[in-house]
Amino acid sequence: MSGKRILVGIAGASGAIYAQRLLEFLATSTEVEEILVTISDAGRRVLAEELGVASEQQDLSDFASWLDLSPEAASRLRLLDVHDVGAGPASGTFPLDAVAIVPCSMRTLAAVAHGLADNLIARAADVAIKEGRRLVFCPRETPLSAIHLENMTRLARLGARIVAPSPAFYHHPKSVEDLVRFVVQKIVEQMGIGFPGGVRWQ
Repeated sequence: MSGKRILVGIAGASGAIYAQRLLEFLATSTEVEEILVTISDAGRRVLAEELGVASEQQDLSDFASWLDLSPEAASRLRLLDVHDVGAGPASGTFPLDAVAIVPCSMRTLAAVAHGLADNLIARAADVAIKEGRRLVFCPRETPLSAIHLENMTRLARLGARIVAPSPAFYHHPKSVEDLVRFVVQKIVEQMGIGFPGGVRWQ
């Protein structure tokens, strides 16, 4: 495989637009060859409530139906069943360059922090930790309790990147899309992937 293989987990936290824009970027990146996607049950509900994706009726593996992608770009994405803990990313021998959980619920964060690999999202993150791979969390909750902060600290000490969706304003954003793009840039760069045309401090 010449390009990178990435796994994106979508958990049940508000912020589905971050996942949507992240997938759209990755599918068009020249550095990425394949994007594996797994969505928790709660994540499907958030997609339905925030993006209008009818998760129970719509085939989410038809990425071109809910992402702004050409059929060719959409073909680089593959949906994996979150309950299939026997899927490739559940094994350390399966090559992955990075795992990102976007958005990340506090339940998923806690599961990974305490080794509870009870679905494919948590197991893939667990594998990323033990194999020393890039692992990015985009935790979407506020205010944060001591429990949340302790779990984030635990993961950060293990080498995970915690990318809270906290957009900057020094670039004078004109729209919500500008704010979302800034956060996606931060996620992508922590995955070790370039973000052409990104916001840079001048």
